[in-house]
Amino acid sequence: MASFDELVAEASGVPIEGWDFAWLTGRASGSDPSWSYPGRALALIREAGRLLDVDTGGGELLASLAPLPARAIAVEGWEPNVAVARDRLAPLGVDVRFAPSPALPVEDGSVDLVLNRHGRLDAREVARVLSPGGVLLTQQVGSDDCAGINEALGAPPAHPATWNADEAAGALSAAGLTVSDVREEWPSFVFHDIGALVYQLRAVPWQVPGFTPAKYDAGLRRIDRRIRESGEFRVRSHRFLIEARRR
Repeated sequence: MASFDELVAEASGVPIEGWDFAWLTGRASGSDPSWSYPGRALALIREAGRLLDVDTGGGELLASLAPLPARAIAVEGWEPNVAVARDRLAPLGVDVRFAPSPALPVEDGSVDLVLNRHGRLDAREVARVLSPGGVLLTQQVGSDDCAGINEALGAPPAHPATWNADEAAGALSAAGLTVSDVREEWPSFVFHDIGALVYQLRAVPWQVPGFTPAKYDAGLRRIDRRIRESGEFRVRSHRFLIEARRR
């Protein structure tokens, strides 16, 4: 294994664009739940005429589900990703819109299917944009996600408020949706070198806000020693899936 400084420098210099974690292949593993969000999304897309994808990132997942409905909209809240998503999704007929706030730039009752994988979930906005009988499929990152990273680094918790399947399902029910499926799991997420962790924290900046390798040098070195001794740094992810329908 390369030295600590070499691994950190390498991970710090990798460009991050869109929502593509291919650089972590072979360096980190796990975090996927037992269900298949893409598989369920694909089945629902085949029945929908009007689609909305919330917080699409660089459009990577949505593009993989093509062919898409004739009327498809994708919204993204992080501005650098918008151009990336447009380049990928416009050839597929998708209208990509910038949405920096929880309000969705979509008309009332205008979509049959809302997809949301790891995006912001505003129950009232989802209920507003869905047509009667329309479906929401969301996979969310729960508030326990990778808390072991913050603990090991000596960083504040990433999610001070509780966010789990019960909280989300309750909000969706209160907004007028009928919840038909709820699943929740805490799969392992394993880092095999310290560079993988540095890259992850750059790509997911809300895990440790204000993260820089220099600021958390001591914590990173502790984790690096753990990896060199045991071969891994293991934490728990937190995922839940909800499917709901507007009454």
